[in-house]
Amino acid sequence: MTMRTIEHLHMFSIALILSIIIGVSVGIFIYMKPKTANPVLNFLNIVETIPDLALIVLLLPIVKLGAGPTIAACVLYSILPIARNTYTGLKNVDEQYTYVAQAIGLSPKEALLKVRIPMSLPLIAGGIRIALVFCMGVVTLGGLVAAGGLGTVLQNGIQLYQKDAILVAGLWTGLLAVLLDAFAGLIEKKLHERYGTW
Repeated sequence: MTMRTIEHLHMFSIALILSIIIGVSVGIFIYMKPKTANPVLNFLNIVETIPDLALIVLLLPIVKLGAGPTIAACVLYSILPIARNTYTGLKNVDEQYTYVAQAIGLSPKEALLKVRIPMSLPLIAGGIRIALVFCMGVVTLGGLVAAGGLGTVLQNGIQLYQKDAILVAGLWTGLLAVLLDAFAGLIEKKLHERYGTW
């Protein structure tokens, strides 16, 4: 169980880090290019409608069996909440902060990096928290395509009718999800306290 937990968290961590990098980048891009916002977000919404397992199976011919399809599916599902919240956060920063940035001589790029992005962190953290839940669920399903992790324990338990294995793996997976969500919620709360909302 320990090795499966490590595998599970390894896949989860890789997927979440990639999701954050891509999601925040997409959010910044569509903020800077407003005409692309609706098409990009609509496309990501379409991806969200594909069932988890179906998306993993669709990725199999491209990424093959193992952790690859699971990580790829996690990333595809998780880009939307992060990109959407990043875009919304950047767009809704109070203009008084922009005026102050201009008054002290910051360029638009400097204002983005030093003012808008920091002020958007509470919303970005909220998007990451949603992505975290998506990733945990998809990584668990990855056991069906030999990705490893706790999903494999559940899959083996179902195939061999091992009720104890199913119960322990299910409870442990649920507990991990709750703990990670609580940790993300704490970070989100701290960011709200520091930067407030608008």
